[in-house]
Amino acid sequence: MVESPMSPADALVAVMIATSAADEQLSDKELRTIEQLVSVLPAFKGYDTERIPVVFQVVFDIFDDIDGIDALIGLVKQSLPAKLNETAYALACDIAAADGKLEASELRLLQMLRQDLEVDRLTAAAIERGASARHRRIPE
Repeated sequence: MVESPMSPADALVAVMIATSAADEQLSDKELRTIEQLVSVLPAFKGYDTERIPVVFQVVFDIFDDIDGIDALIGLVKQSLPAKLNETAYALACDIAAADGKLEASELRLLQMLRQDLEVDRLTAAAIERGASARHRRIPE
């Protein structure tokens, strides 16, 4: 088996970055959410946050290619143990929901992730509902 150039934690960060970049706008809210998730979730325990800019560059370099999204998802899938596939999908949903609006490009990326990471529809629906609930705003 060929060793992946990304650690599992790098792959999770890459999924979040890709989701944020899917609509070609990296919102401050999405970037803050990435930082917060990396700082509190057990999947990132011991993760060197100095790696985040490196992962950003990898994601953007891959996105420059015509098949960039497919290539990135393939790299993520190669880098993650299967037990973290749902975690990756959940993180992507959290980033997509963070700024309060879902663009078609974000929805397409989520669909591709769900399919390629083999997250079943029922599980995906529950994850999506949870992300929506966590990021709902109180009306002013």
